Amino acid sequence: MIRDPVCGLPLTEPKDEFKADVRGRTYYFCGEYCKRAFLRGKKIAYFSMEIGLSNDIHTYSGGLGVLAGDVIKSSADLKIPLVGVTLVSSKGYLRQEIKDGKQIEHPDDWTPSTLMNELPTQVELSIQNRPVKVKAWLYDYQSPSGGLVSVLFLDTDVEGNAAEDREITSFLYGGDRDYRLKQEIVLGIGGVKMLDAAGFSVGKYHMNEGHSSLLTLELLTKNGKELDSVRDLCIFTTHTPVEAGHDKFSYSVVQDLLGDIIPLETMKALGGEDQLNLTRLALNTSKYVNGVAKRHKEFSLTLFPGYNISAITNGVHSFTWTCECFRRLYDKYLPGWANEPELLVRVDTIPDEEVWRAHMEARANLIRYVREQSGIQLDPNVLTLGFARRFTGYKRATLLFSNLKRLEEINNVGKLQVVFAGKAHPRDWMGKRLIEEIHEMKEKLNDVMNVVYLENYGLDMAAKLTSGVDVWLNTPIPPFEASGTSGMKAAHNGVINFSVLDGWWVEGCIEGVTGWAIGPSPKENLEEAERRRREVTQLYDKLEYLIIPTFYRNRDDWIQLMENSIGKVAYYFNSHRMMRRYASEAYL
Repeated sequence: MIRDPVCGLPLTEPKDEFKADVRGRTYYFCGEYCKRAFLRGKKIAYFSMEIGLSNDIHTYSGGLGVLAGDVIKSSADLKIPLVGVTLVSSKGYLRQEIKDGKQIEHPDDWTPSTLMNELPTQVELSIQNRPVKVKAWLYDYQSPSGGLVSVLFLDTDVEGNAAEDREITSFLYGGDRDYRLKQEIVLGIGGVKMLDAAGFSVGKYHMNEGHSSLLTLELLTKNGKELDSVRDLCIFTTHTPVEAGHDKFSYSVVQDLLGDIIPLETMKALGGEDQLNLTRLALNTSKYVNGVAKRHKEFSLTLFPGYNISAITNGVHSFTWTCECFRRLYDKYLPGWANEPELLVRVDTIPDEEVWRAHMEARANLIRYVREQSGIQLDPNVLTLGFARRFTGYKRATLLFSNLKRLEEINNVGKLQVVFAGKAHPRDWMGKRLIEEIHEMKEKLNDVMNVVYLENYGLDMAAKLTSGVDVWLNTPIPPFEASGTSGMKAAHNGVINFSVLDGWWVEGCIEGVTGWAIGPSPKENLEEAERRRREVTQLYDKLEYLIIPTFYRNRDDWIQLMENSIGKVAYYFNSHRMMRRYASEAYL
């Protein structure tokens, strides 16, 4: 069925007079009004260093990119006039191999030409006084609802560019500091130029993290715009309370690579006196700024006092992150849920035995997948914990193994098995060491319980894990989890969260109803050692005295927890709700 891309009406007999050819694609409209609106309407330009749309497009490393992909999908579903801008990252982030418990990184090449179309337009910018040409690949995400969002993947592998410049868009987060700044010049400045050259009319520029904030300098120089005019155009979402997440560069490096795009005094006033802080640049050039959870907003205000920062808590794309067996269940009892996830609040209308049957199917799918990937046979009757995310120090992937003797005692009360997955950045030695420690623990516990580590974590694997385990474990050091989204994905499949009270879980946790908290409230002012002691104590106590007994001895209560996870968590923590808030509070 053909639908009008503006209003979504089905078109059984498209008319040639209402047809338009745009960048090699043919679109049909119900009338001239919709045609004009489609061709001339202003777009929200959504800039993100990484966007994760599918397993075949290797342009993401973790939660930031996966969230950006969900933004694209929900915007298409809701017909929000968005256009995405990112880098092509043709050699990906990394393909992970685990050998003798150690991570080995390989390039993760992919071929854009097999999945998207190259635009005929190129733009040119200057890096180190060299002209650098930028081309773009166009990917159209088409929603089943009829909406469409285009994404531009910027690429410097262009004939005529210097050899080093052709590599700028090769590796996501690769290379040294100079390489990072070059990427951010291409993303921000090159992205604005490409949108103009490709004929997009932009009404707002939304910066997803500070990587793209150099776009504001291009806007300042473009047509001599005043700072207030640029602020009116710009929206900034900050994602990280981790210091390393805020890119900073010395002004000598900035001037060497970027030249005098604006007077140095002006750049210092906007980006910081000592060095260019891209987060501060975005804060000073955006009219609307938000954090990604209420707790994250509070902490961001301590990092950047004096700014007006709102909070729009992250969400996940409900249809993408709901496994096939639960999709069928929701389609049967809650028709329309995929485009109106609020309907999940009515999960109590679904018979308990059907909820459990769907979970058993998802678990069987995961067990089969684990066997295929690792050769390890998980027990379908054993309580299964899942832990999968970007591996870095503050995520504390090994907190579960803080006291092996106690863990073995708990395992005697009720059997446990654990599935881990995740990549560490090639230069994150602490993250890589955590992977090694998990493999060491795996050997120590070999005769006691199954511990599995799946290599090369990606979108498809994430979907299987967040739907097939029984409990989703999350153990970050507060307040460094800005939001987190993997637990939201789990909730869409009736998987129950067991997490430190940080990020989104501060809002999502109703103790013993939607899941369980690990450790004290973030409002309690405790020494780090005492906080950690209480976290470890509660981790083990709740496993032994609450989670294991309920799972093994009270199936009805466990299914009620699953339904609470769906009806009180998934119904709200989704990207449709998130994008409706962006549309009403930031974009309008």
